[in-house]
Amino acid sequence: MSIDPSANVAATARVHPDAAIGPRTSIGEFCVIERDVKIGADCVLEPYVFIRRWTTLGDRNEISAGAVLGTDPLDKTFKGERSYLKIGDGNKIREHFTISRGTRPESVTAIGDGNFIMTSGHIAHNCIVGNDTVIASCALVAGYVEVEDRAFISGGVVIHQYSRIGRLAMIGGNTRVNLDAPPFFLYSGFDVGARGLNLVGLKRAGFPLAQIARLKTAYQTLYRSGLKLEEALVKIETGIPDENTLHLVRFIRGSSRGICRE
Repeated sequence: MSIDPSANVAATARVHPDAAIGPRTSIGEFCVIERDVKIGADCVLEPYVFIRRWTTLGDRNEISAGAVLGTDPLDKTFKGERSYLKIGDGNKIREHFTISRGTRPESVTAIGDGNFIMTSGHIAHNCIVGNDTVIASCALVAGYVEVEDRAFISGGVVIHQYSRIGRLAMIGGNTRVNLDAPPFFLYSGFDVGARGLNLVGLKRAGFPLAQIARLKTAYQTLYRSGLKLEEALVKIETGIPDENTLHLVRFIRGSSRGICRE
């Protein structure tokens, strides 16, 4: 491993000789980079960032002051074996956020590309976070949670272990998520409940009106038709099939915890 000659490492930073630092990456004052860490090109680490062993960052990541990446899992069964945190490209992780590596030997916590992760929260061991999500300040994401692309998790949200958040779902502030939240919908309430389409998110994502209309019909079929769950899913996949409604059906059929209701 090595530090690329074009990288900028502050004099007060401590980078282990067995770490790899990519081209044009900047390591700020008082950062600590342990052994077996790989950081890609064009990353920026502000002062006091701590990156633990067996963590990998891709390119163009911005890590703000006080963040700690690759922490040991907050899991009493953890025995100290090698496991990983893998972070993709173009992520922003703001101040004082922590992300744990996996619990079981050789397991992985995975963060995709283009995510905006705000301050003072935690993503626990073995989570899978997709691409272009927003995880707002003080959100707590427990172990084995899956978050699909472009989901929006508001401030103060707490997500129970093994829960799943669907693509372009939006979770309102201070919500407790203890069930799966299907894609494209809006959720709020202390005990998480569906509140209609995530219209703002869908419009920002460039969904045409015809697709939004089909998703609205799917929501009404799922939550307000009075049909049993499987009957509603069959009606959606046969009556209004497209890429998004079929993804919705697959997500729900793949749920082991059960889905949020109205």
